[in-house]
Amino acid sequence: YQRRVHGIVSCKLIASKVALAGIAEVLGSVNHENVQGETVAILDDLSNKVVLGRLLTSGVCSMVVSEENEEPQFPPPGHPGHNSKYIVAVDPLDGSSNVACDVPVGTIFGIYKREDSSKPANVSDILRKPRDTLVFSGYVLYGPCTMFVYTAGHGVHGFTLDPSIGEFVLTHQNMRCPADSKCYSTNESNQSWWDPNVKALVEYFKADDKATKRPYGTRYVGSLVSDFHRNLLYGGIYLYPADNKDPKKKTGKLRLFYECAPLSHIVEVAGGRGSTGNLNVLDIIPTSIHQRVPLYIGNSKDVDTCEKFLSS
Repeated sequence: YQRRVHGIVSCKLIASKVALAGIAEVLGSVNHENVQGETVAILDDLSNKVVLGRLLTSGVCSMVVSEENEEPQFPPPGHPGHNSKYIVAVDPLDGSSNVACDVPVGTIFGIYKREDSSKPANVSDILRKPRDTLVFSGYVLYGPCTMFVYTAGHGVHGFTLDPSIGEFVLTHQNMRCPADSKCYSTNESNQSWWDPNVKALVEYFKADDKATKRPYGTRYVGSLVSDFHRNLLYGGIYLYPADNKDPKKKTGKLRLFYECAPLSHIVEVAGGRGSTGNLNVLDIIPTSIHQRVPLYIGNSKDVDTCEKFLSS
């Protein structure tokens, strides 16, 4: 309960910063890049500070892995949080480049359980299969309304922030991934760098075949959490394949611990699946805290189709 409270308070603070971004003059970027080699937006920086400030002094978190920090972050010396069983991995503000044009953005996070909390946390505590360690996953979407969606492994539930009382209210109980898709979501401008099997897969989704309810429409915002949320509600498949565009990102662009694994946890509990194209995301054995992987995520039928194309 305490872990959720500290996370929810952080997200309420971020929601207020996002809502007032233009007025408060916090658009634009700071003068450095993060560990991903991406220019850090002012709101990225503010959101990261809010999340770290709350979690590392909560007493219930022994380590935080953030998209914005190259190294894991720990509670202050002597703080009781060092003995906590839990590690949080977080993308404080996914899709922050879209804030200036008022496109929904969000916070994605996963809470991982340590195997041994009798000693201070270290990186090895999280470098285990997400399926064995991920106990709580969620995201907060900052759009026309602020919505918090989570799973603790037994059902996926959505809460909407009521600004009149400052509290999240249950609005979506036992969310389920629709069995059929209406759309696919991917950045087709990257197709020149795609593997031929990925190109064939996308052409399949666009082909006319009433028996399989195709063609699918195209819906791509460019904010992972926003695309995922729409597909979870209405039915859709999201894909961000590995490509040859950037030699530093040959294994994909999206990060395992604070993007792919939490969303795969959510969609699996909702009846869908997340895959790298040949392996369930939750069964990956990680090698680094900022590991990148390809992602195909949606209902099980479409993910099966993706895997068949990619293995051909």
